[in-house]
Amino acid sequence: MSDTAKGFLAGVLLIACVWAATGLLGGSDQTIDATQPPPTQTEASGGQAQETTPATTLAEDLTAVPFSDLDTMTLDELPPEAVDTINLILEGGPYPFGKDDSVFQNREGYLPDFERGHYREYTVITPGSDDRGARRIVAGQRGEIYYTSDHYNSFREVLL
Repeated sequence: MSDTAKGFLAGVLLIACVWAATGLLGGSDQTIDATQPPPTQTEASGGQAQETTPATTLAEDLTAVPFSDLDTMTLDELPPEAVDTINLILEGGPYPFGKDDSVFQNREGYLPDFERGHYREYTVITPGSDDRGARRIVAGQRGEIYYTSDHYNSFREVLL
């Protein structure tokens, strides 16, 4: 495995570890349910605490400052197929298309500038499309995740 692939995998594993440690993965299935609100402190402690506001998680602390100057979005703002794609990335595949997990070259220059191989791209399935469609997740080696719905003409950074 190349150093670039190892670095990328380390970034994805870092995200998975943070999510697992903060309970965002919700059990052993290692998937994210963006439709569910975070548990309150009362729920998280089995009804023992009096506080009913959501607890701050490590993941929230880590993503409070974006990696880029791009507009941001949260998981619950993504289409469900994009959340599915992020889950596939965390699970290491298998991916539905042969081009998934390939190097994204950032030719357009919309993402922060890094060496070739820093970014990998993944298809976000578009219901009703006969091909890969225009939606993608681009993930970087530092754990950053970007979403495009228009085949790389614009990006938003996904805050986890």
